[in-house]
Amino acid sequence: MAETTAGRLAHNLVERQETINRELARNGVRFGIYRDGTYHDRLFPYDPVPRLIPSDEFDRLEAGLKQRVSALNAFLRDVYSDKRIVRDGVVPEEFVYTSKGYLPQVNGMTPPAGIYAHVAGEDLVQGEDGSWWVLEDNLRIPSGASYPFFVRDIERNADPRLFHENGIRDNRDYPRLLRHVMDFVSTRGMAVVLSPGRYNSAFFEHAYLAEKTGATLAFPEDLEVVDNATVERHGDGGFVTAPSPWHMRAA
Repeated sequence: MAETTAGRLAHNLVERQETINRELARNGVRFGIYRDGTYHDRLFPYDPVPRLIPSDEFDRLEAGLKQRVSALNAFLRDVYSDKRIVRDGVVPEEFVYTSKGYLPQVNGMTPPAGIYAHVAGEDLVQGEDGSWWVLEDNLRIPSGASYPFFVRDIERNADPRLFHENGIRDNRDYPRLLRHVMDFVSTRGMAVVLSPGRYNSAFFEHAYLAEKTGATLAFPEDLEVVDNATVERHGDGGFVTAPSPWHMRAA
């Protein structure tokens, strides 16, 4: 059944690939890469042949990934506080302290709501036997959510019946859920999507998600720390409070 559905979807989408690529270009859906120290901007690569995952299989994947991200947050919370996982010999001491990602300055500090990884990008691969494996956990700067979200909008416009008739799960609630996470960890400041700028490889995503979540797209030069709080500069020289990334906790 899944193979039949995939074949029908692929046929419909391949016929519309040129239209979809034209819409991607018109809307500036691009992805930057650096090669030999030079920035290259290219159109987001669109593959019209979908990978369909049966609903019950996706449910198992979703449950496992939720458990994994919860465990990763618990690991970070412990590493920057009691360090029991190191003390009990579960994780070697040198594995933590020699890591380039380890920040000793963060010891004794807890982010709002105790959440260290607000968004996780999990790279999955499927083995020949059908088993799924996590290839990589992207917690620091995960990206990619905006592209399938945007492409699906284009596909719906090209053929409004496509997803409805094939029973594909809807992903249009993602911006609302992302904004919910922002508000959940808010310290009564303003929600921002922080971007390194136009020449970052995922700049399209930063701008797109800021628009969809109603957050402010901010750049490093827009922000400044004043009285232990992060603030955003206004053009008139004034400031507005932005959410501070950490809350100090008594050591």
